[in-house]
Amino acid sequence: MKQLNFVKILHVLRLAGYPLGYGLTGALVGGALNRIMVAELGFSIALVGFFFAMPQLVSPLRVWLGYRSDGFPLWGRRREPYIFLGTLLGAAGVVLAVNLAVQGAASDLTLTVGVMLAFVLYGIGRNLAHNSYEAFLAERFTGNARPRAMTLFEVVTLIGSVVGAGALGAALRDFDPARLTSIALVTMGVVLLLTLLAALGQEKNLAVSAAAVHTARTMPFRQALRSLVLADAQVRIFFTLILFAFIGTLAQDVLLEPYGGLVLQMSPSETTRLTAYWGIGVLLAMLFCGGILLRYLPFLTILRTGLIFSTFAFGSVIFVGLTDNADVFRSLVFLMGFGTGIAGAGMLTGLAHFTTTVRAGMLMGVWGMANLMGRATGSIIGGVVVQTLQTLTGSALIGYTAVFAIEVVMLLVALALSFQLRIEQSAASREEERLLEGAV
Repeated sequence: MKQLNFVKILHVLRLAGYPLGYGLTGALVGGALNRIMVAELGFSIALVGFFFAMPQLVSPLRVWLGYRSDGFPLWGRRREPYIFLGTLLGAAGVVLAVNLAVQGAASDLTLTVGVMLAFVLYGIGRNLAHNSYEAFLAERFTGNARPRAMTLFEVVTLIGSVVGAGALGAALRDFDPARLTSIALVTMGVVLLLTLLAALGQEKNLAVSAAAVHTARTMPFRQALRSLVLADAQVRIFFTLILFAFIGTLAQDVLLEPYGGLVLQMSPSETTRLTAYWGIGVLLAMLFCGGILLRYLPFLTILRTGLIFSTFAFGSVIFVGLTDNADVFRSLVFLMGFGTGIAGAGMLTGLAHFTTTVRAGMLMGVWGMANLMGRATGSIIGGVVVQTLQTLTGSALIGYTAVFAIEVVMLLVALALSFQLRIEQSAASREEERLLEGAV
C-alpha cells in the first residue's frame, strides 16, 4: 500500500514538469526575446508587440482544439499526445523565430513575415498544449483536489517564470546572435523533456469512459458551440466575469513602473522592484488558497474576496498619486498582487467546478480564451488610455488615474456578475448528469 501511494505521489510530482516548462518558455519569449528584438535586433516596439500578442490573437482556436481532444483521442489518449504535440509546435515556433530574427535586417519584409508565421506557430502550439494540460488536470483530479491542484500547478508556472528569467538574464548578459540561437534551442529542448516527463503514461490509469468520448464526438463542433457555449447563460456570465476580472487586474501590467517613476518620482531601481512586490503577492496568495482556503471556503467566497482586495488596492492607488507617497504605493502593489492571486485561485476553482468530463477540453478552451482576451484587452486599454490622456492634458497623473479608475469599475462588474453565477444550471453540467444516469 505504501509503495502504491508513493507511485501516485510520484505521478503527481511529474505533472509539475509541464507548468515549469510553460513558465520557462514565457520567460524566454516574453522577457529575454522581447527585449532583444527591440534593443539589439532593431524591430519596432509596435511590431514586436504584435508578434508577442499572437497567443492571444489565436486563442479562439482553443475552443475547437479542446473539442478535438475531447472526442478524437490519438493512440487511445485524449490529452497526452495533444500536450506534447502542442509543446513541440510551440518549441519549433520559438526556435524558428529566433533563427529568422538574427539573420537579417528588421526592415526586410520577407524576414518579418517569416518571423510572424513562426510566432503564429508558437501561439497555436502554446494554446493547444496548455488547454490540453488543463483539461487533463480536470480529469486527473476530482472533488476538492481538482481546484487545489490547478492552483498549485499555476504556482509552479510562476516559479518557472521567475527561475527562467533569472537564468536567461544571466546567460544573455552579453548579447550575441549565435549565443541567443543556442540558448533558445537548449531551452526549448529542456521544455520538451519536462513536458515528456509530465505527460508520458499519465492517462493509462484514468477511468474516462468510452461513453464520454462518444458523447463528445457525436455532437458536431458548431452544434456543441451553439448549444453548450453561446446559448448557455451561465457560460456567458462566467466568460464575461473572467474577461472583466482579468482586464481589471492586469490593465496596469506594464504601467506600474512608469507610474512610479513619472508620478511618484521613484528611481529606476525602485520601480524595477515593483514587479517583484506584485509577483510575491500573487505567489503567496495562491499558495495560501491552494494549501488552506480552498479546503474550507466556497470558491465564490474566495473569488469575491480577491476582487474586493483588488478593488480596494486600485482605488487607494488613485489617492496615493495625489499624495506622492511611494512607501504606501509599494505596499499597495503587493496588495494588488495578493488580491489578484486570491481572485485567480477563485476563478481557477470555478473553472474546475464548471468543467465536465465530457467537455473538459472545449470548456477549458472557452475559459482560456476569456483569460487571454482579458489580458490582451487590459494591456491595450492601459496603454491607449494613458497615452491619449497624457497627450491631451500633459499630465501623467490624469492618464494613470483614469486607468486605475477603469480597473475599479471592471472589478466591480466582475463582482456583481459573481452573484448571478449558478454553475449547476449550465448545459454542460446537465449533459454530464444525463450521461451518468445512463451509465447507472
